[in-house]
Amino acid sequence: MDIGVFIPIGNNGWLISTAAPQYKPSFELNKEVVQKAESYGLDFALSMIKLRGFGGQTEFWDYNLESFTLMASLAAVTTRIKLFASTAVLTMPPAIVARMATTIDTIAPGRFGVNIVSGWQMAEYDQMGIWPGDDYFGYRYDYSTEYVQVMKSLWESGSCTLEGKYFTMKDCHMKPMPEHKIEIVAAGQSPRGMKFAADYADYNFVMGTGINTPTAYAPGNERLLEASAKSGRDVGSYVLFMVIADETDEKAEAKWESYRSGADVDALAWMADQGSKDATADASSTGRHINLPEGAVNFNMGTLVGSYAKVARMLDEVAAVPGTKGIMLTFDDFLIGLDQFGQHIQPLMACRSQLNAMAAE
Repeated sequence: MDIGVFIPIGNNGWLISTAAPQYKPSFELNKEVVQKAESYGLDFALSMIKLRGFGGQTEFWDYNLESFTLMASLAAVTTRIKLFASTAVLTMPPAIVARMATTIDTIAPGRFGVNIVSGWQMAEYDQMGIWPGDDYFGYRYDYSTEYVQVMKSLWESGSCTLEGKYFTMKDCHMKPMPEHKIEIVAAGQSPRGMKFAADYADYNFVMGTGINTPTAYAPGNERLLEASAKSGRDVGSYVLFMVIADETDEKAEAKWESYRSGADVDALAWMADQGSKDATADASSTGRHINLPEGAVNFNMGTLVGSYAKVARMLDEVAAVPGTKGIMLTFDDFLIGLDQFGQHIQPLMACRSQLNAMAAE
């Protein structure tokens, strides 16, 4: 079972709370996070791309680094861990992103991949005058399909000719081609998003659900498995969970209750407003999912709260859900959380037994 970390490229990580650790993103912080993750044997690190925050008292995600330049820098200071950068498809041409990915593959051979962000928050793009209009919500995965087709053509053959609806490539050349496969990650939650992932991605992120309900995301995995069966491709899920752990259940639960009581209501209101813009979204889409009331203080991802042993047991339950190939983790405090995971939680996980055995030798 792959384990990865969703690195804190935006301020305050994923807790929208005045009671949570308050910090700004920096290269030094993310370098320490990724190098620590690598030292504990984690398999991958991914950085999002976020172009406008939610404001509020905490100025949530108002401070953000850029994904590709950050991951290129981290590629140069790591040796084993796989790195995924995110591209917001409305902001950068696919041929440029393909060349950027090829360049990073020369820095971290065989360790780099691209996360496709079709875009759910209109304000990120409207502020720059590049929002195509709300009709885009209905065709964003068609747009992303052509985007990925361009990149894959350049990576595989060094050229691309395409007369598409959204992109026209006229014998576009790109050399050198990457020497290793550039893996694609998606995060579609809706049926159309799942189809896109099944057709073009290697992995699809599925949002964990609820508090201490580690297998509640299983229906999302089932939808991905059905879509993958139709496409004839092996596309597994990377499920996203926040870990809030401590020596005892009581200590961990006290932290969680503190974060909830300090919810930044203005930032949450902005997030809810942005998530409601897509009138075509169904209940499984990203925009709808983040507006569910339970756990919204942590961006409404699944959250595992408890002692080290309890969290280890729940992570093993996550790993046992059919279709799960990896777990991507966030923490309330990333540096402390990674130490807790590496030193106290991972050694208790059956799904990481091979790594634990190697570490014991």
